Amino acid sequence: MHWQVIYPGPSAIYRHDMQTSVNAKPSTDWPTGVLWDMDGVLVDTGPFHYTAWRCTLENYGISLDRELFRHAFGMNNLATLTHFLGRRPSPEVLAEISDAKEQLFRQSIQGQVTPLPGVIRWLQQLQSHAVRQAVASSAPWPNIDALLDTLALRSYFNAVVSGADMPGKPNPSVFLEAARQLHVMPEHCIVIEDSIAGIEAARRAGMKTIAVTTTHAADRLGQADVIVESLNDLPAEVFECLLASPG
Repeated sequence: MHWQVIYPGPSAIYRHDMQTSVNAKPSTDWPTGVLWDMDGVLVDTGPFHYTAWRCTLENYGISLDRELFRHAFGMNNLATLTHFLGRRPSPEVLAEISDAKEQLFRQSIQGQVTPLPGVIRWLQQLQSHAVRQAVASSAPWPNIDALLDTLALRSYFNAVVSGADMPGKPNPSVFLEAARQLHVMPEHCIVIEDSIAGIEAARRAGMKTIAVTTTHAADRLGQADVIVESLNDLPAEVFECLLASPG
């Protein structure tokens, strides 16, 4: 069977020759845990976040361009605002700006978002194989709740973790906490991410990674083990092959 090439990461995994490319015989077992980032992985919320940040910051006399936003995408609000301002905001400023931005974001997504291609297929397939799944997102709880309920995805997940009050990605805290709640060792987890900071956080956690090019081009996500344009591009054996490949 001939398959198109998936952009290779450090594990040099390709769609057309998945099993031989990892240089290891994959287990017949499915992986124990899959950790899903939310924004840019389950759903493409980037344009909504950008508009909400830009409009909110304009009220404070702060301009925001797309490249600055893209670099911070995937971080929690403290890390994001620190990146935008070039300094750490006070707790009062952080709370004021974050509350205004997130309210605007949640208003803007109503009836406007759908799961990204391949998401439902993989959520169902992994669940059917008794794989434990978690959302591990930097977003605040109201955003996570709004999106999971709007998209009717909550039933697929055994755990949902917000990193809003944890050290932000690339710190691995949110992924380690998700693994803990799933009762899964980090080395038995695979993270699906779209951000540079998220890929680095997963690597620091000792987890394998699948990157989706929703937010960044493939050449910016080169630290991921597998890089795809869409989750529809993933072959069935990618998860077990990733866990069988050398660390």
